[in-house]
Amino acid sequence: MDERRAFVRDHELGVFSVAELCRRFGVSRKTGYKWLQRHARGGVAALVSRSRRPHHIPHETKAAKVERIVELRRRHGWGAKKLLRLLESREPKVSWPARSTIEDILKRHGLVISRRRRSYPGHAPRPQTSMSAPNEVWTADFKGEFRMGNGIYCYPLTVVDGFSRYLLGCQGLHSTASRSARAVFSELFHEYGLPRIIRSDNGSPFASTALSRLSRLSVWWIRLGIIPELNEPAHPEQNGRHERMHRELKASVTRPARASLSAQQRAMNHFRSEYNVIRPHEGIGLETPASLYRPSPRAMPDRLPAIEYPAHLEERLVSENGGIRWNSRWVCVSHVLAGEIVGLEPIDDGMWDVYFGPINLGRFDQRTMRITDRLGRNRRRKV
Repeated sequence: MDERRAFVRDHELGVFSVAELCRRFGVSRKTGYKWLQRHARGGVAALVSRSRRPHHIPHETKAAKVERIVELRRRHGWGAKKLLRLLESREPKVSWPARSTIEDILKRHGLVISRRRRSYPGHAPRPQTSMSAPNEVWTADFKGEFRMGNGIYCYPLTVVDGFSRYLLGCQGLHSTASRSARAVFSELFHEYGLPRIIRSDNGSPFASTALSRLSRLSVWWIRLGIIPELNEPAHPEQNGRHERMHRELKASVTRPARASLSAQQRAMNHFRSEYNVIRPHEGIGLETPASLYRPSPRAMPDRLPAIEYPAHLEERLVSENGGIRWNSRWVCVSHVLAGEIVGLEPIDDGMWDVYFGPINLGRFDQRTMRITDRLGRNRRRKV
């Protein structure tokens, strides 16, 4: 408005031509003449921007049809598809609007409540860590459950060293509960030491819907200095070595299944011994896994070590309800991190990256007091 007033004022001075004024104000001559005509007809008030909405819409749905659609919706509560079918069957000679138009009419009259879109957890990208040495990457998975002779289901938890194919553990469990899995991993860590990375799928107990897909089991791994790494969903080929072992395990110990869990465990122990010590593997030059595997030099600690953060990070304790305090306000983090310390690294005004150990949980915005997962990736903090 200020520029339009100045344009008209300079024109009334008679110093510049319309073409010169248009060049000075950076507008076309058509626009310049339009401003002058409006000012001549209605004064300064006429220089206000006008609506570009057309005065007449040829394809607009007639008011009578709109009323008919709204009336049927309120009577039956049906959606646009059924309403259109009813209208066409009752009045076939009338040209009724398309289904999408009826949906717009219902929304415009407040007769449709938009559903809250369900949020899905992000997923990690394709794992890239190479298996170039023993204990560089362990792979873990539950072989599909099966019913034993006594009618009870068995859930075999298997753990393999990715480099040597050494079957570290093959333990039959009654469920995939985190507590049972943790007991198995604890025995393996005490016997073989700690790996650098454990790769698994996105199922329980290895992952959850929390930030960065962390679960209580993977939080425990991080406290031990182990990085959890996830396959992409629906891509078992990314853990192909483990899947091939499962195929042989299934053929050996489930056909037929044993009568009880103890008998089933004896069969799995026999398979593990043969798989590691006797059977040559083509993927490792017809060597046996036992000839290539060596325990990790990183021993299982007696106590969980504390996670240390660089000095420039703010540290906060996650409460039992899964949140932290920030400027006397509560911020939701994750229930799986209750009792743990997280670090916040400033990256911009009011923006912070949130870490648990080396794992980037997401980005915290002080304006919304929310943490958003960054692409669902387990991004590691640069040390």
